[in-house]
Amino acid sequence: MTIRFNDETFRGDYTYHNSPEAIRRFPFPFDQDSYMYSVNIEPHAGGRAGSPFEKRFDVDEHYVSEMKDRAITLAEDPMRCQSLPHMDLAGWDFLELVMTSKAEDYPELFELHRDGDRWHWINKPMGIEQRFTFLDTTTLPCGPLEYITRQTQGDHALLDQREGNLWMDAGMITSQADWSLDFDIGMNFFEWHAPVPKAHEMGVFQRALKFLLNLQQGAPVRRLNWTMTVNPRLDTSPENYHKWGPEKRTITPETVGSKQYLRVELQTLWRLPRSNAIAFPIRCYLLSLEDLVSVPKWGRRLHRVLRDLPDELAEYKGFAVNRPTIVAYLAQFDDGEPTSPGIFPD
Repeated sequence: MTIRFNDETFRGDYTYHNSPEAIRRFPFPFDQDSYMYSVNIEPHAGGRAGSPFEKRFDVDEHYVSEMKDRAITLAEDPMRCQSLPHMDLAGWDFLELVMTSKAEDYPELFELHRDGDRWHWINKPMGIEQRFTFLDTTTLPCGPLEYITRQTQGDHALLDQREGNLWMDAGMITSQADWSLDFDIGMNFFEWHAPVPKAHEMGVFQRALKFLLNLQQGAPVRRLNWTMTVNPRLDTSPENYHKWGPEKRTITPETVGSKQYLRVELQTLWRLPRSNAIAFPIRCYLLSLEDLVSVPKWGRRLHRVLRDLPDELAEYKGFAVNRPTIVAYLAQFDDGEPTSPGIFPD
């Protein structure tokens, strides 16, 4: 295997860490020194070698530990994975997409052997080997969506298309930025985006929905989203706010570099072949401020973005209480020099 997987935790003692290589490949979300909501969708058709955009489903050093954390969350709250009855076929579509993608993109880690509807799946990092019949749920230990997303980094929503809208009718959500699948299940595109400030009056979601309703099979797209998190916790759900909410009040000028994290979501969208549903993987990446500023371009740019961000966006992103401390810390790393275009390090 070419990836060395970390042994780390995303709760309790928080031993999560990024290697130097992981820092450099972090999907920094700002391509300029300011930020405002936009559709910002581009084709998901590969990307720079070694970046999170290169493969269809990125697998990195955090893979095994993230899957262990998901199992902990599901043991505590099984409702983090739900699928309405009409979404079973979409679950099989998504299982096929992930298995074929991983086996082709990471042949040293995953294998998929198919003989008609008799499939044989091997996941070497997790020590899983499963023979099953495609489209026969009785041959898997759980439903197809749950089965494959217990082995796939990121959250995953399946969206049913009907009545000129998209409906969140299935998902595995254990590393979300303060939203609840149990609350949003069965909602349409505008309903689950209702809390987002500014974007509705700017027409962002109307344009996004129009685009997604016409998404074609074989032409996936991607975008980056971001927020801020205190400590490298994956499960920042409303259900567990009592665990992570108070941590926001633990930031000091001395600890902000190590405890404040930029949380970035690589969101991809895929038209599924049999069900015509849309798969919506939401892959979470975490980087502490002290690691982030080791890339000078990012330190300068993040300071300028957060310093000038409208107050309502800072509140929505969940870091308004710590914004002065964060901006003061980042100011030390902003020498006023221009930054180069794009998101990648110089």
